[in-house]
Order: sequence, then structure tokens, then C-alpha cells
Amino acid sequence: MSYTTKIKEEISQIKNSKSESIAELSGFLRNNATYSNGILNLTSENKTTINRIKGFFKDLYQLDLAEKTIENLNFSKKDLFCLTLNNSNTILQDLGYLNEFGQILSSPPTYIVGANEEIRAYLRGVFLCVGSINDPKTSRYHMELLINMPEEAVFIQKLLNIFDLNAKILNRDKGYMIYIKEAEKISDYLKILGANNAVLYFEDVRIYREQKNNTNRLNNCEQANMDRIIQTATTQLEEIEVIEKYESLDLLDEKTKETLEYRKKYPEASLKELAEIISLETGKTITKSGLNHRLRKIKDLAERLTKNAK
Repeated sequence: MSYTTKIKEEISQIKNSKSESIAELSGFLRNNATYSNGILNLTSENKTTINRIKGFFKDLYQLDLAEKTIENLNFSKKDLFCLTLNNSNTILQDLGYLNEFGQILSSPPTYIVGANEEIRAYLRGVFLCVGSINDPKTSRYHMELLINMPEEAVFIQKLLNIFDLNAKILNRDKGYMIYIKEAEKISDYLKILGANNAVLYFEDVRIYREQKNNTNRLNNCEQANMDRIIQTATTQLEEIEVIEKYESLDLLDEKTKETLEYRKKYPEASLKELAEIISLETGKTITKSGLNHRLRKIKDLAERLTKNAK
């Protein structure tokens, strides 16, 4: 079972008030229905979802809708469950789908989503028919709703952004895609839908991925530091070779010659580590800054010798 299906199964168990049921049914109907000559069809691949919609019609309007199975033409192996509603303009007006003249409304009346709980219910209805969320364990963070009508897409985006979800719209060949890509916002969206188990799973995976990414960043940083240390030490050893090649050690003071010998003895030590080693073995404290000053003398001498040789 996909992550999206699990979410839909979970929110299909939520108990609604009457106004919430109307709002959820409106959100589903407005983004799922096909309507022609007074006949309205609702479809879903998910049996639990279609049972929930069927239950709304029975509880709200005492309608026991007939259900049938039809072939899915959208390249899916699953058949579609279909509900049909005949000549029920009054009900469709009540649900914010038709106006009094039997025309499809571009957006629902304000009473459908008059309160936050009704907005949440409307968004549940929309998600049940056109929503999907990537499993955070297997893919990038991504939530999308595929909407047919531009006015409805803008309306749903506004509802989502009431909750500060930063939802955006893309124009697609066959409609409009509302999407959210920020992990925290997707988690908030799941909370709005009421999918608490899905939130716990999402957050567990998100925290694991963040910790893993932080560990990788630290490892990469440590590796980069190690590479710099090795590169610096290699350069210093090359400078020491130049001084020894031209037999010019006597041009260095005793402390610098001591540093030269310790660098040769500990070629992979960082500047800080080398300073600690020299301080420990000689009993004379030297700071990282003081050690760097001596190594700079070695560098300057090597450069002068190379220049003179040329």
C-alpha cells in the first residue's frame, strides 16, 4: 500500500459534524465529478474512499447510491468504483456544485468553508480525489493536488495558505498542479487533514534524514579538513627538501631547525597537533601561532633558494 493510500485510508476514518461532512463532500465532488444532462458520476480507485462518500449521501440526504465498477482508462491496473446521482439539482446546489440555474459554480459558496474545521474538511475531500504525497523514505518531499479548473485551483491554494503552507500553482497540459515541497509544510498539511499516524511516520523519516544529512556534512567537512592538512604538510616537506638539497640548514635558527625535524618526523600532523607534540616532547610550550611563524621561515628560505638557483 502506497503512502498516499495509507493517508487516504486514515482520513477516511475521521468522524465529521454535519457541516464538515457537507464541506468534505463538496471538496470531493467539485474536483471529481463528471456532470452531463442531470447525471453526476463520482469515481475512485479506493474502496474506502468511495464508501465514505456513499455514506455522506446516505447520512445527509438519505440517498443510498448505487455502486458499480468500471474500467480505469488512466493506465492503472485498478478498476474504478463509481457512484451515480440522477436529477438531484437541489442537493448539488446545497453542496456548492451548481447554482440555482443548474450551472456549475467556479467556486463554492462561502458557507461551505465558513470555519476552519470546514476548511480542513473541504481540503480532505480534495485530497481524497486528487491528492498525493511522496513517501519521505523513498523520494523527495513533495505534495500535489491536480485540479482541472483554474478558479478552483486558486480557491484551494488560498485555503491552503490560510494555514501558511506556502502552496504554489503550476499550469499543466491537463489542468493545474498545486504543490508543496517543504518538509515542515507537508507535515503541517497532514496535521490539517487529520492524518495523525501519517504525520508521525513522516516526522520520524524526516528527522532520520536530517540527522543522516548532518552526519554526511560533518564527514565531508572532516575529510576536507584532512585533505587541507595533508596538502599543507606535503608542501612544507617539499620546502624542507629544497633546504636540504642546497645544504642550507645552518641558515635557520635552532628553534626553526627543531620544527623542521618534527615536521619530518610527523608528516601527517596538523599544525595544532604538531605544536602539542613539540611542547610535550621538548617541555617547552609553543603555540600554534608560534609554530606557524617558524614554518613561515622555512618557506621563505626555500623560496629564496629556489629563486637564486634559477
